[in-house]
Amino acid sequence: MPAPNHPRLRVAAVQAVPEFLDLDGTIDKTIALMEQASKQGAQLVAFPETWIPGYPWWIWLNPPALGMQYVQRYFDHSLVVGSDEFKRLADAARSLKIWLALGYSERAGGSLYIAQALIDAEGRTQMTRRKLRPTHVERTVFGDGDGSDLHVVQTSVGNVGMLNCWEHLQPLSKYALYSQNEQIHIGAWPSFSIYPGKAHALGPEVNTAASRVYAAEGQCFVVAPCAVVSPQMHAMLCTDELQRQLLRPGGGYARIYGPDGAELGTSLAPDEEGLVLADIDLGTISLAKHAADPVGHYARPDVTRLLLNKTPGDRVVSWVDNANAQGGAEASATRAAQGARTTAPGRSLPSAPDSADAARREPDQA
Repeated sequence: MPAPNHPRLRVAAVQAVPEFLDLDGTIDKTIALMEQASKQGAQLVAFPETWIPGYPWWIWLNPPALGMQYVQRYFDHSLVVGSDEFKRLADAARSLKIWLALGYSERAGGSLYIAQALIDAEGRTQMTRRKLRPTHVERTVFGDGDGSDLHVVQTSVGNVGMLNCWEHLQPLSKYALYSQNEQIHIGAWPSFSIYPGKAHALGPEVNTAASRVYAAEGQCFVVAPCAVVSPQMHAMLCTDELQRQLLRPGGGYARIYGPDGAELGTSLAPDEEGLVLADIDLGTISLAKHAADPVGHYARPDVTRLLLNKTPGDRVVSWVDNANAQGGAEASATRAAQGARTTAPGRSLPSAPDSADAARREPDQA
């Protein structure tokens, strides 16, 4: 009997400076880095958190009133799923025959979300997701995701899941992805540049460790891209000495880890732009799983278990199915209206169940 054909591929984690607050400019740079990754044999390339149009560092440096000067520009240069700009990236993935894992600020209606997309080598969107809960002052800019964003998609290159930044410090969210047999994890980070020496938990030591632990704990490959703060960005955002101390240039710590926690590829200097590359073999995951599979033979579901509700969240508007409503109150149903994401590539809403069916339906359990 022939052995299973486990995918083997070269992956790339981007460490670079975005064209800050410039949607088209950052898309141009994204495509240039995709070309660079493709020339070096990569079949999947991953970009940092809010790579487009850059991370809003001013929220950590200013009171809200001073940060208002950036609001309109950041909103206007955020990416709309399914837009012409989004299609440019999908077309580039198809042309280069490379998988794209993208981090971006998503504009949907009048709101922004910390988002990620997985686009395959044919230019098809396999998945879009939003950060489940923005961290600390990020909540002054971005809205919440929902349970449907904790998703692993089965693809020809493996089972791929994605999280942003401190989602890697949320144990139940991590376990939700482990339980879906995740094999390649995209762990996107914005740069470890803020509050140096003042907030150890925000620095590179803790957060690269979070990526490494994710790999060993979930027995999967972790591709962890990380952005860089350029001297030009620093000069733009920091106008006094205190701000210059709170945000530093550099902060790039892109990494790739194997399912045993080993670091793969060659890392770059924190202020250096480029790609971290590694060849991965999904067949080696079984060796790590043999020792400890936290959602299989190493689990004790009779003692602890996760309740995972993957129902898309209600985004303000809901409506009644009038055809079913004629059958009485028991047959009335509502569906969430999610704006742009209802028709976004790779993203769809479930059909509306009647209330009797909804009452029977249990959230996913892992």
